[in-house]
Amino acid sequence: MSNLEAISPISPTPVSEVASWEAESDVVVVGYGCAGASAAIGAMEGGASVTILERAGAGGGASAMAGGEIYMGGGTPIQKACGFDDTPQAMFDFLMAATGPSPNEEKLSVYCDRSVEHFHWLVECGVTFKPSFYATPCWEPPTDDGLVYTGGENAWPFSDLVPPAPRGHVPQIQNKRLLERSGGWELMRHLSATVDKGGAAVRPDTRVRSLIVDDGKVVGVIARSFGQDFAIRARRGVVLASGGFAANKDMVERHVPAIAGQMALGTDGDDGTSIRLGQGVGAMVAHLDAAEAALPSNPPLVYPSLLVNQFGQRFINEDTYCGRIGQMAVFHQQGRCSLVLDEAIFESVPEAERWGARPTYVAATLAELEEEMSLPTGSLQATVETYNRFAREGRDPVFHKRQEYLRPLEAPYGGIPLDGPYATFTLGGLVTTIDGEVRGANGSPIPGLYGAGRATWGIPSWGYASGTSLGDGTFFGRRSGRAAARS
Repeated sequence: MSNLEAISPISPTPVSEVASWEAESDVVVVGYGCAGASAAIGAMEGGASVTILERAGAGGGASAMAGGEIYMGGGTPIQKACGFDDTPQAMFDFLMAATGPSPNEEKLSVYCDRSVEHFHWLVECGVTFKPSFYATPCWEPPTDDGLVYTGGENAWPFSDLVPPAPRGHVPQIQNKRLLERSGGWELMRHLSATVDKGGAAVRPDTRVRSLIVDDGKVVGVIARSFGQDFAIRARRGVVLASGGFAANKDMVERHVPAIAGQMALGTDGDDGTSIRLGQGVGAMVAHLDAAEAALPSNPPLVYPSLLVNQFGQRFINEDTYCGRIGQMAVFHQQGRCSLVLDEAIFESVPEAERWGARPTYVAATLAELEEEMSLPTGSLQATVETYNRFAREGRDPVFHKRQEYLRPLEAPYGGIPLDGPYATFTLGGLVTTIDGEVRGANGSPIPGLYGAGRATWGIPSWGYASGTSLGDGTFFGRRSGRAAARS
């Protein structure tokens, strides 16, 4: 049973109960990941003084842990330099198809229309992008190339709907170390430097315990640092940007139980605090049941193989974005699927790109493999027979896998269970306007309250593409800071 204290809205503190203010600034930002940093920069661009409150010992959060792809398009200089044509309309059409159901059309529209402008803003913040394209399927490029496919744009069904274009822009970083020091770290390095240059006050090791309200308007926060509570006044507004709730076991079990027990991707700070603070003053929320789930395998091994469920049946085209595969596996196959391949496929993938994967099951015939994997009799045999028959003709009428990854499987065969853990994070959150204003239950903005990043319902409404979190967080973070500064 869920711990109600961990999932309930956090009640605000009336200003009448505040005896004194320890500090004040025009804008107070809660959280120091890419969304919080961008909100602070946006507010300072608008002439506001800023205080950032961060529960960890330093900024970065989940953003600094990310591979660093930033989803941008519409004809950026990097896309053009790499020979790809793209338009805001094509970007919009893809995201409308890929981020639903129920995509946030209003946010998608402004995000796509101003994506090139946002690219230049990041460059002004010091982020550099190498004008080169990494063509090998991957979760993140092991090189310093600046452009990569990150959402299945060049795979069915999207490739039939919209002309494909890569939109994953990766910050160039020296001495990259995958899963340790990648593009997300580099992005935060430059955003943090810009924050420091602008003169924002950063208070680490500080948790926000409640919002302070005055006649319905948010005017500050009650924070705690090293066991002491204190009040900080926000003369113009508070921006909630402390992430989603993947680290809050009780909220996960309540809102998105399909990912309960999987691996939470992020930090302990992704505990839903910003969402619950907003709910405490009447904020609307949306898509709390949505989450990303990363398939625990590497694309070079997945694309030419077959993915089957517990019934021995294919359920998706294997050459699409592996995050999309992960979502399908977790939400529609109970997190139970396996990779079926042959010796030729396994040997064709360099050992370093297998991520230590080895077939758990090996057999000379499909009937034997089927039995070893405890699949229904005849199921895998029928699946592979159908796949092979059409693969010999160079087509896949069931899931339309691209011909370059399409060839018949031949004995000996192998099976690799992919039952998890899946790396997951939540996508839903506070409902905000395109300027980050948090909407109340009646749809009207709550005075003095703004939100950005994974604490909000943003670009990924349900479907996901790598880079939409960093793209969404930086783009709408900046807009929320600027709006708060204007308040």
